[in-house]
Amino acid sequence: MLHERLPFVECSAATEADVLRCHTPELVEQVRSGRGFIDADTICTETTFDAALLAAGAAIEAVRRGGFALARPPGHHAERGRAMGFCLFDSIAIAARWAQAELGLQKVAIVDWDVHHGNGTQDVVAGDDSILFVSMHQWPLYPGTGGAYEQGERLVNIPLPAGTDDAGYFEAWSTVEDAVTQFEPDLVLVSAGFDAHVDDPLAGMLVTEAGFRELARRSARLAPRTAAVLEGGYNLRTLPGLVEAALDGFAS
Repeated sequence: MLHERLPFVECSAATEADVLRCHTPELVEQVRSGRGFIDADTICTETTFDAALLAAGAAIEAVRRGGFALARPPGHHAERGRAMGFCLFDSIAIAARWAQAELGLQKVAIVDWDVHHGNGTQDVVAGDDSILFVSMHQWPLYPGTGGAYEQGERLVNIPLPAGTDDAGYFEAWSTVEDAVTQFEPDLVLVSAGFDAHVDDPLAGMLVTEAGFRELARRSARLAPRTAAVLEGGYNLRTLPGLVEAALDGFAS
């Protein structure tokens, strides 16, 4: 459970060794030395590599403290060998592998309620029986993956139609809870995107501030340890209140 009085701290950068548990050396070098657009949404500048390492480091620190990583760039679209969709390195997958390597945790569940499918996280952890990945997302929508046909022993995709509101998310949550409970993880990591909010410009969902508070509350009850990482959320007017609501939910 996230501690309700957890202080704000600045985090150290992840190491390249941390990143290489999840990504190819070629991707690391591309982000380090590249300049310009990798795709229509993802750019490398002279500061991008450092920013991506700091974001991954914040995710690691969130695991260490049981906290919430308030960091950008986001990460859940970054595949093992490909940066895309604003994402350079998959911070939550890096944090999961760090928890296993450095804390000795055996099983980690990643629950992704960003409005977009976490294709990168799915790609990075595919075939790893020690990590469960569960994603609730609008479908069809960017990046075009995560349909109902994409399932596996450690993979649960829950595609939801545009216009899904709080009640629809809570109904779908039973599938999340069943999968995570059966897996019995030592740690739950939440890809906490807020772009399913009713006022977000990049999608078509109807989740409210109260809905995110409840999703966070339910997430915190799934395992003895919980941490979260900020993913999407593109209405800067509403985002601070949504994060605050989630923090309330994680602490309750």
